[in-house]
Amino acid sequence: MKIHIKNGRLIDPKNGIDAQQDIYIAAGHIVGLGQAPADFHANRVIDAAGLVVCPGLVDLSARLREPGFEYMATLESEMRAAAAGGVTSLACPPDTDPPLDEPGLVEMLKFRAKSMPGPRVYPVGALTWKLRGERITEMAELHEAGCLAFSQADTPIVDTQVLMRAMEYAATFGFPVWLRPRDGHLVKDGVAHDGAVAARLGLPPIPVVSETIALASIILLAKTTGARVHVCRLSSAEAIDMVRRAKAEGLPISCDINVHHLHLTELDVADFNPNCHLYPPFRSQRDRDAIRAAVADGTIDAICSDHAPVDDDAKELPFQEAEPGATGVELLLPLTLRWAQEQGRPLSQAVDLITRRPAELLGIDTGQLGLGAPADLCLFDPETWWQVTRKSLHSLGKNSPFLGMEVQGQVRYTIIDGHIDFERHHNH
Repeated sequence: MKIHIKNGRLIDPKNGIDAQQDIYIAAGHIVGLGQAPADFHANRVIDAAGLVVCPGLVDLSARLREPGFEYMATLESEMRAAAAGGVTSLACPPDTDPPLDEPGLVEMLKFRAKSMPGPRVYPVGALTWKLRGERITEMAELHEAGCLAFSQADTPIVDTQVLMRAMEYAATFGFPVWLRPRDGHLVKDGVAHDGAVAARLGLPPIPVVSETIALASIILLAKTTGARVHVCRLSSAEAIDMVRRAKAEGLPISCDINVHHLHLTELDVADFNPNCHLYPPFRSQRDRDAIRAAVADGTIDAICSDHAPVDDDAKELPFQEAEPGATGVELLLPLTLRWAQEQGRPLSQAVDLITRRPAELLGIDTGQLGLGAPADLCLFDPETWWQVTRKSLHSLGKNSPFLGMEVQGQVRYTIIDGHIDFERHHNH
């Protein structure tokens, strides 16, 4: 398929481009920028006037719910949702059933994902067997099967010695370890930020210290072991300050946030909306503002959707009993754009946080539009508003805190490996 995309505003942060420029695609790669290569005859011309043409989005955490949780969502439905959200590469956490702790499971997931349309799927391997935090997995074998990083998903390792051994093992091979800073004892059965709102509603609290104590251990172990650590889903001002200091000391540490935490706070929980039950919880406005500032100054390296589709039966329960998580892969773009607009940040920085930066953390060559790069692109209309409704979401999970709200920024085309995987027919 040869595609010519014309009249679009090309934003490619890696190569420092933000200008109107044509782009030419052939055999799954970018073969021309600005002008067509010799003898180029397009099968398809896309007029991208009024659209932003950028690298396809790279999502560092999207649960596809297979194997094991097909009643919540299917691989097919969530791959389709990701493409509709402009996502062309995604990492899926190992908390499937069974967890991704054996090469065969990883290979099967990769094979199934390859056989259907949608983004490139990068499984994250389990750090310990069955995610139980007792025995380290065969990371080298999992790496060969296609795991680019290793994590415990949401399950903290209680035994610090096991965590240290896992990090030593990973450091030996140069594998990145992705960890959520979460002290299981301090989280206990908490469901909401330990603040005025939880106290008033009588919800079991999750204190900030449950994040910072775990993070302190992670930072000290990273120093000791030399492991490359990526801290997943920060939620508090204190934790952000700790990462900022660790980076200033030259530690090879990076971090991300869930896009919902750019906007929502503990106040959004006030009407017991189970769609606002997430881990980590939405914290104070001061924490939210610290997150926004840390994204702007580069302390936070990337933004992800932490996509967690949940079936209605698991969500339509009292707040405390509802399954945590939000469907988010289709909102990663508009919610990141909203941050940029509200903070007066350039559009190119918003794009950078969901393309180049996560691609570099994952160690893949997408997230940029250089000559010869894989043709993974997202074309979106930055001006179009759309309403988040059960019907407008392709994901089988309808569990979004933004249901009923309007967001700006709509994906029109998603091109993966040179194929148009998603196309939104526009009604004027």
